[in-house]
Amino acid sequence: MHYFEDMTAGDVKTFGEKTVTREEIIDFAEEYDPQPFHTDEDAAAESQFGGLIASGWHTASMCMRMLVDNHLSESASAGARGVRELKWIRPVRPGDTITCRLEVIDKKPGDGPVGTIVSELTGLVDGEPVIRWEAEAMFEKRDG
Repeated sequence: MHYFEDMTAGDVKTFGEKTVTREEIIDFAEEYDPQPFHTDEDAAAESQFGGLIASGWHTASMCMRMLVDNHLSESASAGARGVRELKWIRPVRPGDTITCRLEVIDKKPGDGPVGTIVSELTGLVDGEPVIRWEAEAMFEKRDG
């Protein structure tokens, strides 16, 4: 179990691997972001993207799942204060494989049983960023 004290600014962790399918892109978009370039291959081909792309919210959700599975589930996570600077950098397409890179930017011990870790998560496809966000997550202190 990793606690607040175990994390240091500059720590970097790379993890996860998720290959997104055409069906997943369409299913997610039909439920949560039904824009034609996410749901209709013909319309997507005529769009500025030149083909079907995942919703940015779908990309964020896939990265969040990898973050939980490979980091938060192994730590004394106590929720988050928020996400800022969320950027969709380039489209994710069917067949793309996303991995994640997490870097600790800052630590804020605060008072009480939890401290705040400021981190930057970057989703990557073929080593190139597709999404990035900065978050303030709370972690239990070892002696909390």
